[in-house]
Amino acid sequence: MNSEPGRSGQQQVRPPLSQAAKASLTKTHTLFRMFVVSVLGAFFVYQLDVGYLWLTTVLTAAGLVLGIVLLVRAVRLKESKLVLFGTISGLVVAAVMVLLIVTTMVLFDQVREYQACLGRALTDRATHACMVQFQDVLPTKVR
Repeated sequence: MNSEPGRSGQQQVRPPLSQAAKASLTKTHTLFRMFVVSVLGAFFVYQLDVGYLWLTTVLTAAGLVLGIVLLVRAVRLKESKLVLFGTISGLVVAAVMVLLIVTTMVLFDQVREYQACLGRALTDRATHACMVQFQDVLPTKVR
């Protein structure tokens, strides 16, 4: 038998949330959804074409701002641990996206040529030739 109070097989009943707490929780969940959409959107738009780098930059910046706002809200208001974990994970992805964006901006012409070559490649051999050509035009410090 379990002699601890409140642990006799029944769930503990939480007091109902106030209207302000419900509104805060709703706002946090809405911000979290926007954050997830912006981070995932930046990730998928980056893979489309180098011509959309501006959109990837905007989405990544929005993701970073929303992530910081969510991080502050989750810690200050002690809201959902899942939101906190998701925000930290998303901020890591956004940080990687920043590195990818900066690298792509520095090597914009080379990446554009590589993508054009891949668009024309129909075989594995042609794809490999594109990769070799891309590696040959990279600055030596990047390789």
